This record gives sequence, C-alpha cells and structure tokens, in this order.
Amino acid sequence: MPEVGETAPDFRLQNQDGEWVSLSDFRGSKVVLFIFPKANTGGCNAQACGFRDEFETFKAANAIVLGLSADAPAALKQWRTSKRIPYDLLSDPDHQVLQQWGAWRKPPLSLLSFLAIERSYFVIDERGIVIDGKVGVSPGGSVSRALKTLNINTTAV
Repeated sequence: MPEVGETAPDFRLQNQDGEWVSLSDFRGSKVVLFIFPKANTGGCNAQACGFRDEFETFKAANAIVLGLSADAPAALKQWRTSKRIPYDLLSDPDHQVLQQWGAWRKPPLSLLSFLAIERSYFVIDERGIVIDGKVGVSPGGSVSRALKTLNINTTAV
C-alpha cells in the first residue's frame, strides 16, 4: 500500500468504455482515487454518488476523480449510465492494482480467511505523490476526507 509521501504506483486499466487509462495520464492534476467493492450496491452507490454530487467541486480544485473496482467494464458502464456518474470507473478483474494499493485483503476482524475489496480512497498530488489515503472507510467518509485533504470547504457532505 502506498504511504503518504510516497510516489503513487502507476497502473494501466480499462475504463467503463474499454479504453486504457493510466494514473500517469493525470500528472499535473490532483487525483482522487476511490476503491469500491461492487458496482450498484448500497454502500457503493452512496460512495460513487457522493463523488458525483461533489464532482464540480473537485473539478474546480483541479482534481480528477477515478473509481476502481474488480467489476467488468460492461457492468461499470451500465452503472455509470444509470447513476449519471461523470468520471471514469476503472476495472481491475485480476485484483493486481487493488492488491498493490492495499485494498484487496482479508477483511479486518473477520473470522473468515477470504480476500475481499476494502472500500478505500487516496488523494494524489500533481507530482504523483500520495498526500492522503485510507483503506477501510465509510462511503461518505471517503468523499468528506478527500474534500478536506484538498482544503475544499463544503457543507454537502
């Protein structure tokens, strides 16, 4: 998992349209990367729609928003359309990027020994340095913490 102050590990994944997206494509802008377990489920709807509702605020702060899960591009496209999500959703079906970012792991306090996607968020600065992040956040917590990290004042969250 990248720590605050470290260079964010680059990745290249397909978005909801099957187009390849790399984190390094966004150097020069801040990036808010949020990780969610499964498209079109309760908590994930709340998280993605929270970022959707604050999208213009992030955009005004020169921040790109990206969502990441293991869902297939087709499922992400359908969800993006149904929820009017204005940012890219990235697909990591093999969990390689999710694991690299510390979000593919055994759930904390779980008696079971399976791996699962842990809801997370990271904020990366214009140089590609992680300036904030947390694995294991609430849906709304990832939105409000990203806004706070970017020193964006809002009462919406």
